[in-house]
Amino acid sequence: MIKNAALRLHFPGAYERIAMMSLPRLWFGMLAAVLATAAAASEAPEVTRARYLWSQSPHGKMLERILPRAIEPGQLPEPQSEGARLAVQYCVQCHYLPNPQMHTAANWEKTVERMVWRMQGKGNMGRLMKEMMDNVKAPSEEELATLTPYLQKHGQKEIDPQNPGLKTTAGQMFSIACSQCHALPDPRRHTAHEWPRVVQRMKQHMSWANIVVGASELRTTPELDTQEIIRFLQRYARNEHSTQKP
Repeated sequence: MIKNAALRLHFPGAYERIAMMSLPRLWFGMLAAVLATAAAASEAPEVTRARYLWSQSPHGKMLERILPRAIEPGQLPEPQSEGARLAVQYCVQCHYLPNPQMHTAANWEKTVERMVWRMQGKGNMGRLMKEMMDNVKAPSEEELATLTPYLQKHGQKEIDPQNPGLKTTAGQMFSIACSQCHALPDPRRHTAHEWPRVVQRMKQHMSWANIVVGASELRTTPELDTQEIIRFLQRYARNEHSTQKP
C-alpha cells in the first residue's frame, strides 16, 4: 500500500497506467480459463471417460497417440443414429473417435473385424493385448450388423483411379501425401473454396502423427508441395453451386 501511494505521489498517473497495462494479461488469463472449462464441459462423456482410463493405464500414452482428435461425436454423420452411437461407445475405448471417411466401404468391413478381434484381447501382441483390453467391451453380432453398415455408408469415396490428373506431378504428390492415412479421396467431395481448409486440417493431423507433410529434408519424389496438392484438388473439385457429393 505504501509503495502504491508513493508511486501515485511522485509519478501522477503512472500507477493507473501500470494497472491498465496488466489488465489485458488478466483478461487473457480469465478468457483462457473460461475456454478451457467450456471445452471440458462440451466434451462427450464417453471421451472424458476414455481419457480418464487412459491416464490410469501404463499404455495410456500409446492409446492416446493412435489417432488424432479429428472429429467429435456431435460432428459424426447422422449423429443421432444408432450407428453413430455405437461408434462412439466402442471406438473411443482404445483411441479417439475415427472419422468414417478414414476408410472406404470395402476397407471398413476388414477394419471393424480387426478392431473387434483386438477388443476381445486377441492379436499379435499376445499377453500385452489382453492386458490392454482388460476392461474393454466388444460389440455383439447384432450391434456389428448396425455399426459396420453405418461406417460403410459414410466411408471415403475414392477418386477414379483412371483420373488422368493422377499421372501429373501434382497428382503424384496428392497420392503420396493422402495415401499415408487413408484412401485417396474423390476431389468432388468438396468445392474449390473448401479444399484449402480441408488440406490444412489434414496437414495438422499428419504433423501430429509425425507423418511426411512436405518437409524438404525428407526428399520424397516428387517433393510434396501443399499448394500444388490444393490446386490439384481444386481443379477436379465439385462445382460451387452443386450440393451433390460423390
